Amino acid sequence: MKTINVEEVKQFIESCGPNTKIYFGADSERFKKNGKWYADYMLAVVVHIDGKSGCKIFGEVQREIDYDRSKNKPRMRLMTEVMKLAELYMKFGDYFEDKKVEIHLDINRNFEHGSSCVLNEAIGYIKGTCNVVPFVKPSAPAASYCSDRLKDILYGA
Repeated sequence: MKTINVEEVKQFIESCGPNTKIYFGADSERFKKNGKWYADYMLAVVVHIDGKSGCKIFGEVQREIDYDRSKNKPRMRLMTEVMKLAELYMKFGDYFEDKKVEIHLDINRNFEHGSSCVLNEAIGYIKGTCNVVPFVKPSAPAASYCSDRLKDILYGA
């Protein structure tokens, strides 16, 4: 599976203007294969060129066994998604010190949705690990739209 090349992303960002914004997003998808449950984790770095001139998306998909017992409250899968996104962000080190960057989580504040089961833990994890206040649905398009469709974009699945 394809992985994000951090140096390639940095080079692309450097070729853009000073108003460029960077969004990190993640989503996951659970499925059954050969009698086992798996999750595909889609991670995206969206570079919004000059904050107005379109964007370039860098993405990867990671597949792992899914150990969640409850399909409706996917706590472990969602927190794995959050940890993977934080890990990707941390690979850039202090590169984003003077850049406009956001982290978008595919988690809903509305308690009617299963993803809300990790709302506080996910926000706290990103704040504590990345020192960034993350955005959640509906204000998280890099997760809700981009990462959500990333597997289809990369692999035509």
